[in-house]
Amino acid sequence: MTRVLYPGSFDPVHNGHLEMVETAANLFDEVVVAALINPSKGGGLFDLEERMALLDECFEHLPNVRTTMFDGLVVNLAAEVGADFIVKGLRAVSDFESELQMAQMNVEISGVQTLFLPTASRRSFLASRLIREVARLGGDVRDMVPDPVRRRLEDRIGFRGRIDG
Repeated sequence: MTRVLYPGSFDPVHNGHLEMVETAANLFDEVVVAALINPSKGGGLFDLEERMALLDECFEHLPNVRTTMFDGLVVNLAAEVGADFIVKGLRAVSDFESELQMAQMNVEISGVQTLFLPTASRRSFLASRLIREVARLGGDVRDMVPDPVRRRLEDRIGFRGRIDG
């Protein structure tokens, strides 16, 4: 059985993430999606518990996917969940440069290899940071996020008039 770890901040989870998880779920026996606290990404839109609830809802149609949350080194979580590999999505060359450096560090400190999966070109522009920015400014991101995230964003926008985060 091959188990992979797909880590990310998922703030919010978007259709590019959904594509990566669905692809990994078709390729591997089990996928562990881990919402991580990323101190380099600053203040978020959803707190960790909200992101976990959204991940659970977004991936409930995939029986071989489970979710968890983690604060610390990804390689420690990989060991904890028994992951054979870490899976990361690549949208552009710039992603490759930063992800390759992290992958090399991870293998150096733990021996865990990272597998890269390219995104479909129609989703290569999606980034949680951009979705947060567009949503905060009142833009329409409905086609960029799964339905549970869309509903949560609409609730938050409707309640506050705009998203503060």
